Amino acid sequence: MRRSALTLGILTSLTLAMAAYVALGPQITFTKTTHDFGKIPQGKPVSYEFEFTNTGDAPLVLTSVKASCGCTTPFYPTEPVQPGQTNKIKAVYNAASPGTFHKSVTVTTNIKEATGEEKKVILFIKGDVAADAFNNGGEKPGSPVRITK
Repeated sequence: MRRSALTLGILTSLTLAMAAYVALGPQITFTKTTHDFGKIPQGKPVSYEFEFTNTGDAPLVLTSVKASCGCTTPFYPTEPVQPGQTNKIKAVYNAASPGTFHKSVTVTTNIKEATGEEKKVILFIKGDVAADAFNNGGEKPGSPVRITK
């Protein structure tokens, strides 16, 4: 009985040690996943760069980066991010419409989840667009200077 318990203990220890040694593959870690612009002026695009690091032991590939609507444009690296390397995803919001906004950017990677699906990380930008001072149907007023003959 003692001998089988000792053998089982050794096998369990070896299995755990081997599981800890298994390669992680690529891993993605963001410094932050939400950015609040606060109050911003209408018609002046704003941007934020989300910084991330490949904390795994294999190259990380961003297979897709998509914004939730056309008012947000993401820019991202298309080359593999090597282990330990840091890079950025830039989200640009056009600020065309006044009011509060909460937009998302979905990042799909080559990291495999336990389900076999590619890992997705959702980034958020939010803020409040202040209406422009000339809110008269979208047209700016003409010059206040009048030329008379």
